[in-house]
Amino acid sequence: MTADGGKMRKEKREVLIIIPAYNEAKTIEPVLEALEQPDIAAVCDVLVMNDSSVDGTQYIVKKRGHACVTHVFNLGYGSGLQVGYKYAYRRGYKYIIQMDADGQHDPSNVLKIYEALKTPDESGRYPDIVIGSRFVEGAISFPVPITKKIAFTLFRNLIKWGGGQKIMDPTSGLQGLNKRTFWFYSRFNRFDDKYPDAQMLMQMLMLGYKVVEIPAVMYARTEGKSMHSGIIKPVIYMFRMVLSIIAVWARVKMFKIDKEAINVQKTMEEMSKGVL
Repeated sequence: MTADGGKMRKEKREVLIIIPAYNEAKTIEPVLEALEQPDIAAVCDVLVMNDSSVDGTQYIVKKRGHACVTHVFNLGYGSGLQVGYKYAYRRGYKYIIQMDADGQHDPSNVLKIYEALKTPDESGRYPDIVIGSRFVEGAISFPVPITKKIAFTLFRNLIKWGGGQKIMDPTSGLQGLNKRTFWFYSRFNRFDDKYPDAQMLMQMLMLGYKVVEIPAVMYARTEGKSMHSGIIKPVIYMFRMVLSIIAVWARVKMFKIDKEAINVQKTMEEMSKGVL
């Protein structure tokens, strides 16, 4: 893979916006332009994960002066995100906000997610993951096909069963993560490299991470194809996701494979605070 920095800023922000992109030349420029508005640019840097696009995606990103990591081969949505997590951790970012390049996620969501990440609950605990949701009160969304509605209902129930919390929008790609969360994803490879959706949320809930949902503004895709388009792909995706959820539950609850990773993380957090 190759990396291009474009016009490098002297001062690094505390938030990194990660945008996975595959052949999004027709849609990504207005997204980047919106993210360059002063209120967002004051706190956020942008990283585009260009997954071996064959159109002008990389050229547009470089032209606008944003960081761009380009995969030589197409590795998939999840792999792009995980490389972005490693990038963010090694460069010392405190938060990540991940959003799509196709224009479905309105950039107005960015600062709302950022504020939610910095807002503690009544007990003083901060969110580890903030989901921009289409299905909570106050959200502005668009109609979804019946196959997706069935999948959402199934995933909500499975997450509630395994993780103890009902997530209304379990497949939302619009998320904010704190450093604790993206460090875990990048360090221990507990992240699906194809479809990191409902099973990742259930995993983090079972491991004790705090997940909250806030209303989001989203639009229907106008250009290109979704990775879940068609009739067969959604069915395969739903079947694969159910198996992944079951596998995650078994790994965490039955075999406790993630216990060591959590202990290592706690130790590092204590060291960083000067406890040890």
